[in-house]
Amino acid sequence: MTLEQLRIFVAVAELEHVTRASERLNLTQSATSAAIAALEERYATRLFDRIGRNIRLTDAGRQFLPEARAVLSRAGAAEAALSDFAGLKRGHLSVAASQTAGNYWLPAPLYKFRKKYPGISVDLQIGNTEQVASWVEAGQADLGVVEGDIDAPALSIQPIIEDELVLVVGATHPQAKRPTPKPEVLRDIEWVVREKGSGTRAVFEQALKDFGIALSDVTIALELPSNEAVRTAVQAGAGATLISKLVAANALRAGSLVRLALALPNRRFFLLRHRERRVTPAEREFIAALEI
Repeated sequence: MTLEQLRIFVAVAELEHVTRASERLNLTQSATSAAIAALEERYATRLFDRIGRNIRLTDAGRQFLPEARAVLSRAGAAEAALSDFAGLKRGHLSVAASQTAGNYWLPAPLYKFRKKYPGISVDLQIGNTEQVASWVEAGQADLGVVEGDIDAPALSIQPIIEDELVLVVGATHPQAKRPTPKPEVLRDIEWVVREKGSGTRAVFEQALKDFGIALSDVTIALELPSNEAVRTAVQAGAGATLISKLVAANALRAGSLVRLALALPNRRFFLLRHRERRVTPAEREFIAALEI
């Protein structure tokens, strides 16, 4: 039984005429008659009585008619749903982001996307870079945004924007009075850092290498699981940290953090997507909202 056979049956039943049903459906009379005959033969049930040049529903046909209409109605709803998805009138998008990107940069593009496509619901998960990559790879998120380099052959990795990094201490830290340090000073001060697996932690370790300093040569006072915890600890005088300017901006303006003038490279945010998944219309428009 096909949807086309059901459409033909309903048209013939409503019009009680094969020719008029054929004209409504833009089919030949023979194709219409063949569809009805195929239904009757397949289920060994007569659906119409032929009375001269007219036809009438049998008892079986009358009972079958509301069922056929219901199936066509559901099929129509399904077609409308697919059209809505294609037209971005409804749908769902799951996005995962590492902490700096997710808390400080991504909310503005998310708002822009939701304002343009209010029928698309968006879920946002926050984790560190390694967690986000694993969620996208496992299909737990459609797209990911991270600030750390990753090695994930299953993922497409596309650079988005640059993120400025700053070296900061609290206003009461002794180094705050000497805001232009030499790189060797990095060995002598205590550090507040993110956990392993975070993009910010990876950048910190790489920055030390670039200055010729091994991680084992520095003192890590605190290892904390969020940017906010790191910033608060540094503001309290716990040590220095390397952090995104997005995270430190308000505290720098308020004077509770002091930026040390040491040249640091910028890093990039990256968009992650599984290579084997097709890009949906919603994903395509969300990527456009990121202004890549």
